[in-house]
Amino acid sequence: MEKIRVLIAKLGLDGHDRGAKIIARFLRDAGFEVIYTGLHRTPQEVARAVIDEDVDVLGISILSGAHIPLVPRVLDFTTQYGGDPNEIVVVVGGTIPTEDIPKLKACGVDAVFIPGTPISEIIKFIKQKVAEKRRDNL
Repeated sequence: MEKIRVLIAKLGLDGHDRGAKIIARFLRDAGFEVIYTGLHRTPQEVARAVIDEDVDVLGISILSGAHIPLVPRVLDFTTQYGGDPNEIVVVVGGTIPTEDIPKLKACGVDAVFIPGTPISEIIKFIKQKVAEKRRDNL
């Protein structure tokens, strides 16, 4: 099985990236190939990186509270740039209010991980979901 490629992105003005870097390290240690965009990326930059890097997973880390306007824009730009959301696993992590999780899932997010989620749960979810999407897109 080929390595799972993950893009970890920090959107907007959110300047806190410790969690994103920790997740990136754990995913790398679990055998994933991880690309980290760095801080202060626009939805267009993240979408372009998704396409250019040909990733299996887009992980968006956001603590600023701007997840509702920003995440759908990333997915829209990804589609505009030629990506197929059905082929990419999209996960969001950070301080996401419980009432916003259904809104994120309705726009195409596969899972939302809040602070305190065990890394083993994140790794297991990603492996299972990528395997499903690869199977579905044969």
